[in-house]
Amino acid sequence: MKSVYEANDLPLVEEYDYIVIGGGTAGCPLAATLSEKYSVLLLERGNTPKAHPNVLSASKNMATLMEEDDGDTPAQRFTSEEGVENFRGRILGGTSMINGGFFSEADNDFLAKSGVEWDLGEVDKAYKWVRDSIVSYSNLSAWNSAVKEALLEAGIGPDNGATTKHKLGTKQSGSTFDDQGRRHGAVELLNNGDLKNLRIAIHASVKRIIFSTEYSNPAAIGVIYIDRKGRSHKAFVRNKGEVILSAGTLGSPQLLLLSGIGPQSYLSSQHIPLVHSQPNVGKFMADNPRNTINLIIPFPLQGSSGQIVGITNDYYIETFAYSLPFSPTKLPFGFYPRPLTPPQLSLGSIVEKVVGPLSTGTLWLASKTNVKATPHVQFNYFSNPIDLSRCVGAMSKFGELLKTKSLDGFKYVDLNGVRDFMFLGPPLPTNLSDDSSMEDYCRSSVTSFWHYHGGCLVGKVVDENFKVIGTDSLRVVDASTFVMSPGTNPQATLMMIGRYIGLKMLRERT
Repeated sequence: MKSVYEANDLPLVEEYDYIVIGGGTAGCPLAATLSEKYSVLLLERGNTPKAHPNVLSASKNMATLMEEDDGDTPAQRFTSEEGVENFRGRILGGTSMINGGFFSEADNDFLAKSGVEWDLGEVDKAYKWVRDSIVSYSNLSAWNSAVKEALLEAGIGPDNGATTKHKLGTKQSGSTFDDQGRRHGAVELLNNGDLKNLRIAIHASVKRIIFSTEYSNPAAIGVIYIDRKGRSHKAFVRNKGEVILSAGTLGSPQLLLLSGIGPQSYLSSQHIPLVHSQPNVGKFMADNPRNTINLIIPFPLQGSSGQIVGITNDYYIETFAYSLPFSPTKLPFGFYPRPLTPPQLSLGSIVEKVVGPLSTGTLWLASKTNVKATPHVQFNYFSNPIDLSRCVGAMSKFGELLKTKSLDGFKYVDLNGVRDFMFLGPPLPTNLSDDSSMEDYCRSSVTSFWHYHGGCLVGKVVDENFKVIGTDSLRVVDASTFVMSPGTNPQATLMMIGRYIGLKMLRERT
């Protein structure tokens, strides 16, 4: 893409109509939309997908998650204070370039509780703008087809066919992987903008936002960012321009704190000059718990990305399959918790996501000088008993799935002719009606669904137009504004919101 530049090669001082911090799942469609009429600088701390070709292939997605962090890998690992492994996107396109490709729209509950008065017609148009560019309905693998039938057998109905809409029951959703297994992430949405108006800087790490205090509210007038060589650049916005944070759930509250917007007592303790007292920055952090059963399949299995989901009011169940030509000693994020001996592994994973969640925690800085240091975050998994109860219900449903005829063909047969599943990692408790054992299982096997959100909530840090309350010309447009995770998987809604808010900003300015 001709609009992409190494930050090293950009001038030390520049001026634009808009500056978008973070070229991720929301930032790309937002920047593309604003560029239709105005000049836009998009600042991305990572590299381009071309530099990391594994991210473009469904079959190599696990290899991406296994890479050792060299400071430029697209999946940057971090661990929550509870010890749960997680990652954040560090690549143009953000986590849409390293996720499972699942594309499903928000549920009505999310829209109703978001604190935003949505124009539903414009929401639908924004989703369509994204779908038409990057979404496919791939053919189902044998594993995905079997799990879909198992979900229906286990009572998660009706069969809603193939749709990106959020409906109770079981469905095949859209995917950002096509039939050839090639990924089409948020980065491709940049092509929908006016590339003459769009400048994309990679390896550009924003240190802080620059404010003017000449008016009643502090106004964002620019940013300071560093390039790969450590040189400092300044970019400013013109009159009526804005700075928009789309740095992600961890990056956006982190940058607000580093820029002097946050709890006054905390900023004082960190010796960060106060620009605006905002007690809720970094608060109400949430991560949807994920619990997984991994089945070793007794025959070669075609790998498959996420396409099938069973939707209930309390939890969602999805599935993935992997066929690996080696025996891993350790793979991340709870998929492979112990060494394996077989030379080749076919694995079917069934995973659940707790709706909400209601448990929340806090984010705080790991460093006040190094913006590349991932903030500390504590999610307080299952601190709300409703989340734990929902997990128990999902694990009970797992037990029903394993009894279905649809999954019977994936069992092993021992020397005595006994048929049973072979688990990788801990199996479900023997007594699925023992709530205490099930609760212990939920807590001990919890991992992340990578759908963390919060830290800059609508109504607490930003208003319904995503403007930072008490400031001017500053917005936050990403998952840090979410009070709950939208639908089964958030990427569709993040892309929609980037488009939706971009169009709204253009209309407001006109």
